[in-house]
Amino acid sequence: MLVAEELEADWEKVRVEQAPTNLAFGNQETQGSQSVRTSWEPLRLAGATARHMLVEAAAENWGASMGVCRAENSFVIHTHTGQKLSYGELAAAASRRSVPFNVRLKDPKDFRLIGRPVPRVDSPSKVNGTGVFGTDVRLPGMFFATVLRCPVMGGKLESVDTTKAKQVPGVRAVLKIRSGIGVVADSTWAAFEGQRALDAKWDEGPHAGLSTQGIERLLEQLEDHLAALVRREGNPEEAFAMAAQRLDAVYRVPYLAHGTMEPMNCTADVHWDRCEVWVPTQHPERFRQEAARLCRLPTRRVALHSTLAGGGDGRRLESDVLADPIELSRAVGRPVQVVWTREDDIRHDYYRAAAHLRMRAGLDSAGRPTTWMHRVISPSIRARFGPLKGGLDDMAYEGAPEVLYDIPNLLIDYINPEIPVPVGNWRSVSLTFNILARECFIDELAAAAHRDPLSLRLELLRHLPRHRAVLELAARKVGWGKPLPRGQGIGIAMLAFYDSIAAQVAEVAIEKDGTLRVPRVVCAADCGLIVNPKTVEAQLEGGMAFGLGAALKGEITIDKGRVLQSNFHDYDVLRIGEMPAVETYLVPSSAQPGGVGELGVPTIAPAVLNAIFAATGRRIRQLPLRTADLRTS
Repeated sequence: MLVAEELEADWEKVRVEQAPTNLAFGNQETQGSQSVRTSWEPLRLAGATARHMLVEAAAENWGASMGVCRAENSFVIHTHTGQKLSYGELAAAASRRSVPFNVRLKDPKDFRLIGRPVPRVDSPSKVNGTGVFGTDVRLPGMFFATVLRCPVMGGKLESVDTTKAKQVPGVRAVLKIRSGIGVVADSTWAAFEGQRALDAKWDEGPHAGLSTQGIERLLEQLEDHLAALVRREGNPEEAFAMAAQRLDAVYRVPYLAHGTMEPMNCTADVHWDRCEVWVPTQHPERFRQEAARLCRLPTRRVALHSTLAGGGDGRRLESDVLADPIELSRAVGRPVQVVWTREDDIRHDYYRAAAHLRMRAGLDSAGRPTTWMHRVISPSIRARFGPLKGGLDDMAYEGAPEVLYDIPNLLIDYINPEIPVPVGNWRSVSLTFNILARECFIDELAAAAHRDPLSLRLELLRHLPRHRAVLELAARKVGWGKPLPRGQGIGIAMLAFYDSIAAQVAEVAIEKDGTLRVPRVVCAADCGLIVNPKTVEAQLEGGMAFGLGAALKGEITIDKGRVLQSNFHDYDVLRIGEMPAVETYLVPSSAQPGGVGELGVPTIAPAVLNAIFAATGRRIRQLPLRTADLRTS
C-alpha cells in the first residue's frame, strides 16, 4: 500500500512477490512491531521515485513539460490533450533514466489508499491453497524427515535400537545427528511412524532434576538479592519508609510455548558447492548466514527462500530448524524436508520466560502514590549470546521502566536467574508480564486509596493527553461505571509502546462454581497515522485472543528436566466458543505510524484480573487463571 500510494498504482493490478534474501534489500527482519515503522518512509520514497521517472519518460515521449503530466491509476495522463500511456508502455524508457533524489512525497490529505480498509492482496492465496507455506514445499526427489530428541533439557543420546524403525514402510534411513536421531522417509507420516518405533536410551545430563517447583523456589529466593539498576528517580526507599500506606505484592507468570499452528519445519538441498533452503522465517538474512556456517560455505553460495509462515509470534526468529535438514540432506544426497511433530514443537521450544515480579509502592495521607518499585526476576534471552553488560537485559524488563504514571520516586531493577530452560521471543516478550504487574498494581493502589481505578489513572496521566484520550475512549465505549449484576466486573489496562498507545477493557462473568467467562472486550488504540485500519484491527484483536488464551490456560511445567505438556490437549489455546465479542476503536492521529503487531497482547491479562477483583473482591496475582479458585459463596 505504501509503494502503490506514492506510485499511483492501480490497486487491482498489484501483486506481491517475495524478495530474495539479500542484504541489498535492507533489513528483512520481522519482529518488534517495526514493519510499518521502519518502512513508512523508504517504501513511500521508492514509489514516489518510480512515479517521477515514469512521468519523466511520458513527458519526453510527448515533448511536454512534466508540469502538464500526472500519474493516475497506473497511467501517465497529459492533462491538456487527454493522451495517456500505461506504466507498462513507459517502464523500459523510465528504467533508463537517472534515479532522482529528493522527490516530493504526497501530502496525507491526498492519500487515496493509505488510511482506507483495503483488502489484502495475499488473502486469496492463503484461503484457496495456492500460497506456499514451509510444509507445502515440494522438490524433485525430496525425502521427508523428523528427529527424535532427548526429552531432558541438556541430555544427549546414549544408545538407540533402530531395528523396528527401519522396518516401517517408507522409511529410507535412520541416522544419528547432532540433535538426536533423524528418520528419513518417503512421507512425513512414515517419518513420524519411524520415530515412534525408535527405542532410545538417553544420558539425561546435568538438568535431570529440574522442576517447576524448584524454579519457583529459586525465583522467590532472589526477591531480596542484589539487583541490577534499571531506573531510579528521586529517593524511592526513603519515600517508601515515610509513606502513610505501604503496599507490597508479587505477581508470578509461567513459561509459555508458542504453539504455532504450522509446526517448525525446514527444507534443505545441500551440495558440495552450494546449498538451497526453504523455510518460514522472521529473519531471512540471519538464517542464510547460519545456513552458510552449517554448510561451511560462503554466504553467496546459499540461497534462502522465505515461505509463508503458519504463525510466528517470535518462534521463527530461532534458526534451530536449519541444522537437521542440512545435516540429513548432506548425508542422503537428496533434498530433505524436516517437520517437527507437535510434541517436539512444544517440548523443544524457546519459551516465553517465567517471571517473578515484586511490586512495592507508597501512598501519602491523601491516597496519592509517592513511590513505585518494580523488581523483575526473569531469565534473560540475551544471556545465551554472551555476558550481560552490567547484568542487564532490556528484553527482560521492557515496559517496567516506562512507568507512564506521574509518581515522583521510582526504582526499577532486574535480576537474571540462571535457569537452563531455553527462552526466546514470544509475542510482545516481557511486556506480557511487566505490563501485567504494572496495570494490576496500579489497580491495587486505587483500591487502597478508595479510588476508582480509571479516575486514578487519568489523574496520574494528566501530563500525557494522548494516553488519556485512549483510556477515556475505551472506558466510554464499554460504559465504565454502569451497574452490573452480581458476579460480573469490568477491568481496564493500558500500554504505550512501539510508538503506539492502547487500552483494553474486559468484562468478566463468574459463576458460583468458579467458571470464568470473558464475554466482551473493548479495545481503543492510537497508532499514529494508520495505513490500513482493517490490518490494525486484525492485529489488535488477534493479539488480544493470543494473550487471553495464555492468561486463561497457558502454562509450561517441568519435571525431572522434561516439559510435561505435549499437544493442544494439555497445552490448550483459546477456542472459538471462548472468544469474547470484541469492539475496536482507533483514534484518528497525524503522528508517525506506530507498531501494532504486539500491541494487543500485554493488556488483556491485567484487564481480566482487574475485572475479577471488581466482580469478587479477590486479587489474583498468578497465571494461568485455570489454576485460580474463583468460586463464589
